[in-house]
Amino acid sequence: MKFGGTSVGSIESLLNLRDIVNAQEKPVLVVVSAMGGFTNQLLAMCEQAQQRDISCLDTLETARKRHHDAIDGVVIEPMREQVHATIDRFIDESLKPYYLALATNPHMPVAEIERVCDAIVAHGEILSSAIVTGMFEDGVPHLSLNYMRTVPDAAGRVLDWEETERLVKEDFANLDSGVHVAQGFISRDKKSGDVTNLGRGGSDYTAAILATLLDAESLEIWTDVDGFMTADPRTHPDATVIPQMTYAQAQEMCDAGAKVIYPPTIAPVAMKHIPVWVKNTFNPSAPGTVILDS
Repeated sequence: MKFGGTSVGSIESLLNLRDIVNAQEKPVLVVVSAMGGFTNQLLAMCEQAQQRDISCLDTLETARKRHHDAIDGVVIEPMREQVHATIDRFIDESLKPYYLALATNPHMPVAEIERVCDAIVAHGEILSSAIVTGMFEDGVPHLSLNYMRTVPDAAGRVLDWEETERLVKEDFANLDSGVHVAQGFISRDKKSGDVTNLGRGGSDYTAAILATLLDAESLEIWTDVDGFMTADPRTHPDATVIPQMTYAQAQEMCDAGAKVIYPPTIAPVAMKHIPVWVKNTFNPSAPGTVILDS
């Protein structure tokens, strides 16, 4: 079950997520994005820091409060203190030093700047996953940096399927009960170990990779729309939800610019014939769209 930024972006949506997950038969693997808008905020703060503008640290304090408020609103009481401490540790011992390094090193090489910014942007998913894990008595944390591996290619970076499969099978060896929580989007370079990512929208792809490698019964993409639509409802008020599609039809719509699912998501699950559901976190009773072979 993958929940995007809007689905983890507020106390209301997080409580919806909790109810949706608790209604499922266990075990469940939940893959989360960063809180809505936080990835863009992290990147904007990178730009500020490179301009020697340390007001980015004020923005970071605002983000800290947002995460702490979410903890107080959704995390179960026995876990609350621990999750507060986790958020503070990542902000104080990791994010702050990274931003200060960018702000105080005007001659930092471009490659090092890129490495630091990749490491910074990974924190969005790490922080949100800590909160989501703390929402469940049987929450089990997993760190995607421990098993998602990428290698460079002509187009940028691609997943190393063989190494990722080996590490995923190790990390999820005891996937027999509970709510397992992982981060979307983030990964490591197979050779250097540097933090990398699977591209914007890559949380969908992470969920598809894990569903494929773990032979999931289904993949559910929880977002802020009721499913694939016959047209953009913002410009076509009479647009309706498409109840069922083939993998090929969904891929064609994604390639044509439909923003419902990140385009690389479809292929892995199609190879394993894993049904994909697109559902609305804010309207969970809506039937959604199911994507199948035929």
